[in-house]
Amino acid sequence: MTSTRHFIAALAAVAAALTASSSPAQQGNPAGTTPSSQMRAPADVPNPQDRLFVTLAGQGGLAEVQLARLALDKARSDAVKRFARRMLDEHSQANQQLAAAARQAGLVPPDRPSDEHRATYDRLARLDGAAFDEAYVRDQLIEHQKTTQVLLWEMGSGQQPALQRFASATLPTVLDHLEHVQQLLGELTGAATP
Repeated sequence: MTSTRHFIAALAAVAAALTASSSPAQQGNPAGTTPSSQMRAPADVPNPQDRLFVTLAGQGGLAEVQLARLALDKARSDAVKRFARRMLDEHSQANQQLAAAARQAGLVPPDRPSDEHRATYDRLARLDGAAFDEAYVRDQLIEHQKTTQVLLWEMGSGQQPALQRFASATLPTVLDHLEHVQQLLGELTGAATP
């Protein structure tokens, strides 16, 4: 877990540096964009990074809510159910905030998760008990790592202030979710450290 804390601390430091900097430096490249697509659009027009951010963050947030509902129904562990309740509540709120920021930026947020998220839901829906608990928590670990990267990327490459503010304000919560899910996975697999 020490390496996990170092990872989270490093991400927080990067986030702080990006927030303090006005540089449009790209953080990661989840869209596979080319350098020519990194050019800044006029301030009132969302750039490709903003558009992709709304799609990725929106689809991910909707999937989090659906998966949390599934976990509340199928999880065996009380700790997993508490985590799922937290995900349902906090991601529902974040989804509303993202939708408002997207509209403010002139973008329409997605209304359903991606095909990949739907496939994850279908796979998890076929599991029960401890197998479900572990698979759900492992998927949550991956999804929160992806979300962290997407938020950092928007903070560094986005152009719309409302979306950048959303990303900056949401990052600490996602990092907290990431730490929580890592601890939970350790408890479920017996790899927890004191």
